[in-house]
Amino acid sequence: MKERLYLYDTTLRDGQQTQGVQFSAAEKTRIALALDGLGVDYIEGGWPGANPTDSDFFESRPQTRATFTAFGMTKRAGRSAANDDVLAAVLNAQTPAVCLVGKTHDFHVTTALGITLEENLESIAASVAHAAAQGREVLFDAEHFFDGYRANPSYALSCLKAALDAGARWIVLCDTNGGTLPQDVHRVTAEVIAGGIPGDRLGIHCHNDTEQAVACSLAAVDAGARQIQGTLNGLGERCGNANLTSIIPTLMLKEPYASRFETGVTLDALSGLTRLSRSLDDILNRVPLRSAPYVGASAFAHKAGLHASAILKDPTTYEHIEPGLVGNDRVIPMSNQAGQSNLRARLASAGIVAEAGDPRLGRILERIKEREDQGYAYDGAQASFELLARAELGQLPQFFEVKRYRVTVERRKNKYDRMVSLSEAVVVVKIGARKMLSVSESMDETGSDRGPVNALSKALGKDLGPYQAMIDDMKLVDFKVRITQGGTEAMTRVIIDSEDAQGHRWSTVGVSPNIVDASFEALLDAINWKLIHDGAQPVGGAE
Repeated sequence: MKERLYLYDTTLRDGQQTQGVQFSAAEKTRIALALDGLGVDYIEGGWPGANPTDSDFFESRPQTRATFTAFGMTKRAGRSAANDDVLAAVLNAQTPAVCLVGKTHDFHVTTALGITLEENLESIAASVAHAAAQGREVLFDAEHFFDGYRANPSYALSCLKAALDAGARWIVLCDTNGGTLPQDVHRVTAEVIAGGIPGDRLGIHCHNDTEQAVACSLAAVDAGARQIQGTLNGLGERCGNANLTSIIPTLMLKEPYASRFETGVTLDALSGLTRLSRSLDDILNRVPLRSAPYVGASAFAHKAGLHASAILKDPTTYEHIEPGLVGNDRVIPMSNQAGQSNLRARLASAGIVAEAGDPRLGRILERIKEREDQGYAYDGAQASFELLARAELGQLPQFFEVKRYRVTVERRKNKYDRMVSLSEAVVVVKIGARKMLSVSESMDETGSDRGPVNALSKALGKDLGPYQAMIDDMKLVDFKVRITQGGTEAMTRVIIDSEDAQGHRWSTVGVSPNIVDASFEALLDAINWKLIHDGAQPVGGAE
């Protein structure tokens, strides 16, 4: 029988401490439902009463299989738990569980709170007992525990025992400053268990200030803790929290954890992890970290020719897991350093079969080198590479032809007598024998101008006749511009990242002295790649 590990997500509370992150109540609901679908055991929704958003969210929180948890703090000294308004706001949220944070470092008790050590113990015990008496599952977050244990082990442990004896279901050891190393987390966790706190009542909450929060969390599990707290994508104050996006697949796919433990996450749910990670970044309007373990766009990228050659023979030579287990994809980047091993591997991953020694492979490599000399970069634009290769192999369908396009940018005063910009794009395409004209402005729902490239994207994707349904779910998620040469001969390289409703993400490149032309080239590639992969057929069957 495998032992049960419990996953506690605090994205909606501790993750919101990330600089620049502020969830709306609707966004919190969306994230909570996604977390519930993943299979975490606890969802910490925030601190009721701390701000209007959290209060609104708890009033209309979604129903989840996961245990919904409200966060708060132990009562203040000098008043009863029943008469503490802050504690009352947490309990009034009517969640099945509450997580109460309390001091366990004697320095913080006497200096930050300005009370005696005994008063702090009484506040912990009374708060936990009061919440438990109201039928709540109580978690006690032992703030600054590892620093406190280092300074005064007996007092730090007495704080844990006070919470446990008062009825807490979980005692959570918090590395609040994020400076404790894995070996010390393991040692201290083991000593806490030996000191009378059962491992199946013990959790771990790590911050990432030394880039070791995941390692510290696993070290606590190795020592006997059975609950792990963390956030999606490692969101959190300062350097972030332990990243559940890395912890969960490690627990499920790596030994000795995969054989010893089980979580509430199924293998089927795990296959949606990459999409979930990117959905969170989309909500935050952030570009996903390409190098993120497991879920990053480069997590299974193999650029070196030696690596790509081995991958063709057996993917396990350079991959620690099958990418599809976490919903990710293998990528064989193409660049002017590429050899035929990389090329054939990349073509195979796109469903294009080419035999070793095919003379067309050499032509594709030469074409890549020529174009990269002009400023193109296929290393980060795999979709454009695929289109180039298909063209050389005679396998590139022509879905439509752009006859002309025009972009104008107008600067004028609005009705409030303020100067504003307005971009407008006109695109004419020919599909079969039919010409189609589309016009679009770049104004968003707030009345702000989003620029000429946005206007072009909207116009190009406005009406593609028989292909429209295939591109309706496309969206531009990142836009990168680089000047590849200086002076009067400057060339502009634009790389666009696109995504569809299924979570597929692809990158395309365009190069021109004109940034609008470069952007339009990349936009065209993005649409053509999407149509090919969705199985579109050219009008009339013509290639």
